Amino acid sequence: MLLVKQELLAALADTLESLSPGAGSKAAFESPKVAAHGDFASTAAMQLAKPLQRKPRELAEQLSAALQATPAFGRWVESVEIAGPGFLNIRLKTAARQQVVKEVLEAGAAFGTRPARTDKVLVEFVSANPTGPLHVGHGRQAALGDAICNLLATQGDQVWREFYYNDAGVQIQTLATSTQLRAKGFKPGDPEWPEQAYNGEYIADIAADFLAKKTVSSDDREYTASGDVDDIDSIRQFAVAYLRHEQDLDLKAFQVRFDNYYLESSLYTSGRVAATVQKLIDAGKTYEQDGALWLKSTDYGDDKDRVMRKGDGSYTYFVPDVAYHIAKWERGFHKVVNIQGTDHHGTIARVRAGLQAAGVGIPAGYPDYVLHTMVRVVRGGEEVKISKRAGSYVTLRDLIEWTSTDAVRFFLLSRKPDTEYTFDIDLALAQNNDNPVYYVQYAHARICSVLAAWGGDEASLVDADLSPLASPASQALLLQLAKYPEMLSAAARDFAPHDVTFYLRELAASYHSYYDAERILVEDEAVKRARLALVAATARVLHNGLAVLGVSAPRKM
Repeated sequence: MLLVKQELLAALADTLESLSPGAGSKAAFESPKVAAHGDFASTAAMQLAKPLQRKPRELAEQLSAALQATPAFGRWVESVEIAGPGFLNIRLKTAARQQVVKEVLEAGAAFGTRPARTDKVLVEFVSANPTGPLHVGHGRQAALGDAICNLLATQGDQVWREFYYNDAGVQIQTLATSTQLRAKGFKPGDPEWPEQAYNGEYIADIAADFLAKKTVSSDDREYTASGDVDDIDSIRQFAVAYLRHEQDLDLKAFQVRFDNYYLESSLYTSGRVAATVQKLIDAGKTYEQDGALWLKSTDYGDDKDRVMRKGDGSYTYFVPDVAYHIAKWERGFHKVVNIQGTDHHGTIARVRAGLQAAGVGIPAGYPDYVLHTMVRVVRGGEEVKISKRAGSYVTLRDLIEWTSTDAVRFFLLSRKPDTEYTFDIDLALAQNNDNPVYYVQYAHARICSVLAAWGGDEASLVDADLSPLASPASQALLLQLAKYPEMLSAAARDFAPHDVTFYLRELAASYHSYYDAERILVEDEAVKRARLALVAATARVLHNGLAVLGVSAPRKM
C-alpha cells in the first residue's frame, strides 16, 4: 500500500498547491483514531481555512471534490467523507488495500526499509567494565542497543556499534587485588579478605588460570599470564583480558556484535582528557574553589555546578565522558545514541553542559540517551537473586541457559526501556499463547507449514490475483501488514523497539484469527493462490520484524 499512499499523497499535494501556493509541501495523511472512519485522514482544510479566509467545512467540500476528480483518487479511493469542522476521512477501495501483498512479496527482506543515506550514527551500548560477568541489566541494554541499531539501519542510516569500558581505576584495582588474594589461597570469609573485594566464583577461575600461565583472547586484546602472584600488573591485565573474553562469549551467545571497543584509558594516554579540561578553562567556563576545579554547568541548565578535578588532582567521572564525546564528534558521528541504565540519569546534564562549554561546535541535546531500568528475574513465583558464578546477581548467561536467546531478547524488548520489568522464567519456557515470543514465532511456523503443504513455488505468488481477498478477516490482516513501514519508521525515530514487539503480537493475532476464519488450501485455484499470497506476505513481515529484534523466525516448532 506504499505505492497507493504515495500516489494519493502526490495528488493531495498538487491539489493543495493549486489552492494555495506553497501548501503542497505540507501535504500529509494521518491515521484515523477510529478504524471505522477510514484508512487515511487529512486536516488540510482546517489548516488552510485561516490563511485563505474560508470556512473550514466549505473548503473541505471543495478539496474533497477536487481530490476525487484526480486519477489517483479515482483509482484507489472508495469515498472521501467530511467530518466535524472539516476533517477529510478517506476510505480506500479493497483493491488498494490488497496492494500491500504484492509490495511485501516483491520487496522481501527490504519491505519497510528506506534507501541507504550518508548519515552516520554511533550507538554506544553495554559498555560494561570488565570486573565481572554480564548481568541481566547488561542483557537488557545489549538487546536494546542491538535492536535500536537494527531499527536505524532500516531507515538507511550507517550505524556504528561501540563498546566503551573502563580498563583502569578503582574497580579494576579491586579486581586485581581480589584475584591476587585468590591466587594466594585466600577466599571470601577469611580474615585477610577485604570487605570491598569481589566474591564470585569467577574470581577463583581467573586466579587458577593465571597460576596456570594461560593465554586469553578477546575481540580487542590478548594476554598471557606470568603466573607470579606478586606481579599485580600482570594479574590486572590478565583479569581484564579474561573477563573481556567472557563478555565476548556472552555477547556472541546473545548474537550481539560491535564494530569498535573504546578504552577509557586511551582518553588519558592520548591527552584527550587534559586537552578537554584546557578547552573548558580557556573558554572561561571553569573556576577554582576549595582546592577543586569546577565547571559552570549551571550556565547550561544543570541544577548546580560540578567538580571536574578534585583536590587530589584526579578527575571526576564525567570529565572523561566529555572528552569521549568530543572524540565521537571529531570522528564524524554527529548523531550519537547512548544506551545506559537509569542510574546514569544525573550525568546527562553535566556531560551536555561540558560539551557546550567546550566550544567545539557540538549542538545542544548531543548526545541522545536511552535509559533503562534493571530487571527482576522470577521462577516459580519467587525472585531469583543469586548466581553461583557471579555471587550476588543473575547473569545474562544464566538467563540464556535457563531459557533461550530468542526468549531473552524478545522479553527484554517487550516493555519501554524506562519501565520496570520482571522476567518470568516459567513464562519464557511455556509453549502456549501466553508466551509472546512463542505466539509470534508459532504464527510464522504455522504459515511455513501451510506453504510446505501446498508445495508450490512461493515466488509465483507475486503475480497472484488478489481480488478474492475481500472478507473481513483478510481485510483485517491486510490492514496490519500495511502498518509495518510506518511503525518501523516511528520506532526508529523514538528509539522504541518495544513498538516492534507490540506490532508483531498484533500481526500474529490477526493471522491466527484469519487462519481460524478461512481455509487456505481450498479447491478453487484462484482463491487458494490469493490466500497463499496473503499468508506468505504475513510470514515475510513476521520474519522481517523478528530480525529487527534479533530473534529467529523458525519454519517448524
